[in-house]
Amino acid sequence: MPALRVLIVEDSVTIRRRLADAFSDDPSFTVVGEAGDGERALELCRQLRPDVVTMDLMLPGMNGVEVTRRIMTHCPTPIVVFSGMENRTMGLYLLDALTAGAVDAVEKPTRYLTSEWAGELLMRVKQAARSSAAHVPEHLKPEPTWPVHPPRVVVMGASTGGPAAVRTIVQHLPADFPLPILLVMHLSEQFEASMVDWLAKSTAFPVRHVMDGEPLPQVGRPQLILARANRHLVMREGRLWLSAEEERHSSRPSVDVLFESVARELGSRTIACLLTGMGRDGAEGMHILRRAGAMTLAQDEASCVVFGMPLEAIRLGAVRHVLPLNDIAAWLDGFARRRPKADAS
Repeated sequence: MPALRVLIVEDSVTIRRRLADAFSDDPSFTVVGEAGDGERALELCRQLRPDVVTMDLMLPGMNGVEVTRRIMTHCPTPIVVFSGMENRTMGLYLLDALTAGAVDAVEKPTRYLTSEWAGELLMRVKQAARSSAAHVPEHLKPEPTWPVHPPRVVVMGASTGGPAAVRTIVQHLPADFPLPILLVMHLSEQFEASMVDWLAKSTAFPVRHVMDGEPLPQVGRPQLILARANRHLVMREGRLWLSAEEERHSSRPSVDVLFESVARELGSRTIACLLTGMGRDGAEGMHILRRAGAMTLAQDEASCVVFGMPLEAIRLGAVRHVLPLNDIAAWLDGFARRRPKADAS
């Protein structure tokens, strides 16, 4: 398999050199160009047509968000951005880059490039350039008996590419969407506050972090409730709890942990949605939810940044519907308003 051709965009000559050395240590990559500013990055992207671009967002002249937007307009290429997230402003800036088309984001080290950071970057760049591909049935029909009871909650999980996907969904849900939404994304502590602010700009209903021990909000009080970084979100006895139990799939919070707890609590009264993300977190939990009678949806391959998590759920037979991202909000709204013809006794 040919090496992945990388364009490095970074204004610091020292960091640029260290990045080039990190890629050179892995035969899966070859560095085809380096740019110290946005204009040069655009020029090299058009000339070299790299497989993937790594880019610092803080560039002289044209900033990284605008560079990302122009690359995706004129020569679409997978982009992995990295930036410091010292405050909410920087976090929002990074989210703007993801919205503009960047595939993934990696925190920039504050002092020097460690081997652990370099290894994480190379893995994320490989995944960005070569997202999973597999055949998925074009149409998965829901069982005609659903719902047995009125829906009570939406649970949602996402990872790589998740911020932009979630924003697309919530900005198209109506203000009177009837159900609370519980969301798990794999976020760092530096990123979580910015995520709430950013998503809140896109929806008419409240967006906030979960409060440990709070009751599940009532039907008719729509809100998007996010898990906290480094804590699992679980439902137990009608309340939402934060847990410091061990990681699942190297993640805390874990989508599986939330999905499994909701399956035990609410079963068939649940609508579950699994979005773009690397790995398999959420697949087993969604399988448990489906066996409990829940409505289960997954984002389709074409609209995913990384098809890993939805694909694993599909392979397990956990998914009733596979949907393009732009269709998910309408489907969620329709499912959330469904009522059984006669409640089960």
